[in-house]
Amino acid sequence: MKKLAIGAVLAAAAFIFMAQKPAPQPASSSLPRTPKLVVGIVVDQMRYDYIYRYWDKFGNGGFKRLVNDGYFNRNTHYNYMPTETGPGHASIYTGTFPAVHGIVANRMNDLNTGKNSIYCVTDSSVTGAGTSSGEGKCSPRKMLTTTIGDQLRMNTIGKSKVVGIALKDRAAILPAGHSADTLNGLAAYWYESATGKFISSSYYMKALPAWAETFNKYDFAAQYMSKPWSLLLPAAQYTESLPDDNPYEGTFAPHETRPVFPHPVDKLKGADAYKALPRTPYGSNLTKDFALAAIKGENLGKRGVTDLLAVSFSSPDIIGHAYGPQSMEIEDTYLRLDKDLTELLNFIDNWVGKNNALVFLTADHGAVEVPQYLTDNHIPGGYFEDEVIADTLKRLYQRHYGDSSLLLTVDNYQVFLRRSLFAKHKIDAAEIQRLTAGKITQMRGIVGAVTATDLLANEFTSGPRMLIQNGWHPKRSGDVCYIPAPGWLAGWGKTGTSHGSPWSYDTHIPLLWWGWKIKPGQSDAHVNIVDIAPTVCQLIGIQMPNGTAGKPLEGLIR
Repeated sequence: MKKLAIGAVLAAAAFIFMAQKPAPQPASSSLPRTPKLVVGIVVDQMRYDYIYRYWDKFGNGGFKRLVNDGYFNRNTHYNYMPTETGPGHASIYTGTFPAVHGIVANRMNDLNTGKNSIYCVTDSSVTGAGTSSGEGKCSPRKMLTTTIGDQLRMNTIGKSKVVGIALKDRAAILPAGHSADTLNGLAAYWYESATGKFISSSYYMKALPAWAETFNKYDFAAQYMSKPWSLLLPAAQYTESLPDDNPYEGTFAPHETRPVFPHPVDKLKGADAYKALPRTPYGSNLTKDFALAAIKGENLGKRGVTDLLAVSFSSPDIIGHAYGPQSMEIEDTYLRLDKDLTELLNFIDNWVGKNNALVFLTADHGAVEVPQYLTDNHIPGGYFEDEVIADTLKRLYQRHYGDSSLLLTVDNYQVFLRRSLFAKHKIDAAEIQRLTAGKITQMRGIVGAVTATDLLANEFTSGPRMLIQNGWHPKRSGDVCYIPAPGWLAGWGKTGTSHGSPWSYDTHIPLLWWGWKIKPGQSDAHVNIVDIAPTVCQLIGIQMPNGTAGKPLEGLIR
């Protein structure tokens, strides 16, 4: 009852806020020299068009408030491939692309050792904080450059606090940066799927702070999962989506046989419920709750220096992968996320005031329409399997070199060769790369390929090859990178969606600015995702991250 009462009070406060007329904007000269709090919001797998697709159903306090009261860079793109969660979050906060910061994929390959599928934040040298499981063995050590938070903390000699929060560990860790110390000025928290708790690692702290321990004791994850996932609005109002139970969406198998509302997640108990929570909008609810607890627990924005909160909403990506961008599930997810954003912005407004907080919202990548949906509607698209590519290349290498084991793996639209065998077979690297690229481009759904030799010898300035080069690191990326045709996916089933390509549905994402010194407006000028970090640093008067490849945006401030 107490929780319901608190919820009613918050809802009433939000209604009152939305009913009020906007206060007059103060002159730039009357604003503080620097904001008290910087808040970076990343929505995982948010396509640019979702802003407009669901506009009429959004309330006034979330996405609409950011658009109407803030500045909207409507033509913002990722300038590399593959577009994934780890590289996306790293690029936003470092101001550079994977070729420099080194996070080339969620799971990477070390070509010096021949090890493949190395998770981008795994660190066996640390232990968990708040957990004894392996989910706590994580750090940012594989990222090679500084972040906004690193530069902020160096600028204030460690006085600023930087906190990263997400359900996904990589989405919390990479934005927060490296600059941990014994004063707990840097922290990253992520969701432990077996327990429903937020955890961290010894890279940041020996034990969770008291406020985080208290939050975990309430077991909010179990409380959210005690009710089915029902539609927020009547089903007939979801006119921007395909009908429920369409052939392009997956299920919560084995817990349900058809992907229809209400999803009976309340039937899941214990670990099953905790693991399923990120695949529901309750994951965003929980992330928002923990973010508010962190602001209060760490007293962010009220300590006499600028603090940074980096919060990522991971559930939209997990839901999008399962159900696809045309589903009622993804529409309901964004309508509910809009309410979470409303609560977050209202809290910030009351905590430090809009004019004392600099907020930006963006995404780590977009998503392709379900290829089966495209082909059923006579639009080009399709699927190819990494395993088929691998088998084809193994036969090729067996014929030419007598050794199929020259192939290490095929992953992330790249071919990785076992370079340790080149000397044994007297193989010229450029020759086998050209042979590989020629074979791959003959396959359906692939429109081009570029070799590591060409990437090292040339500078591409436009098109997919430029995006490949920006995403390619010589010690962590493949010997041959190939380009999927628009509308094609590698290694995916006939339901749900994914991402990773150089095409606009994966690269085009929203970028919204709001709060301190930000004037209302919009721009259709081309912006790269790597421009965010230098813009934030320029606005608050600190040095840019040390690998910055972007440039500060103009026209945002009054």
